Amino acid sequence: MKCILAIEAATEACSVALWRDPDIQQRHELTPRQHSQRLFGMLRELLSDGQLRAQGIEAVAYGSGPGSFTGLRIAASAVQGLTFATGLPAIPVSTLACQVQTALREGLVGEGDLVLSTLDARINEIYAQCYRIEQGLPEAIAAPRAVAPGQLSLPGEESNVFGLGSGLQFVDQFPRPVQAQLGGIDATLLPQAQDLIPLAIATASRGGLQEPQQVQPIYVREEISWKKLSEQGKRK
Repeated sequence: MKCILAIEAATEACSVALWRDPDIQQRHELTPRQHSQRLFGMLRELLSDGQLRAQGIEAVAYGSGPGSFTGLRIAASAVQGLTFATGLPAIPVSTLACQVQTALREGLVGEGDLVLSTLDARINEIYAQCYRIEQGLPEAIAAPRAVAPGQLSLPGEESNVFGLGSGLQFVDQFPRPVQAQLGGIDATLLPQAQDLIPLAIATASRGGLQEPQQVQPIYVREEISWKKLSEQGKRK
């Protein structure tokens, strides 16, 4: 692929990126509770005529979660609308993985590093997943989960793990062995849409494309559900 539109709205930040190999344009803003207003404004700024296929776009990548329920719904609805209208495929990318890719691009982590990616999940929990940087991409070494800060664990006993994301605001509540494994943290980092692109290319190469009706957020918590466009407005 040579041209991908990317949308990330799973945190307090909202961003849209347009990659045309080798160039990339992005709109990224910290917009708590204003994602629905800014997301479509950003799309208009990058795609003034709204014609995705005419501009060579081959797929729409999106941060599929976990993250803010509202932000994930807004992004998924936008991606479904765009892909239904254009017939383009969608490419889901973990928000936790995207956050690691952002840290990699910014030089906070490097090849071979073990990284703990976290997000504040509210209601006294965090979302967490561990990754190893391999060949310039984060490779998951454990499944994502929602867990109370005091119950967090890390795989193995490796030290110098780098912690990322808003879940690190609860680092003082992490078990002592986990705190001892953390060699550094950045609790302010937020994922950016441009960092979905390398992960989306890798996902597409493995055949991980979605039809519009397959687009949906990943909440991690099993009790959370989301109605797709085809299901919205219907009563049981």
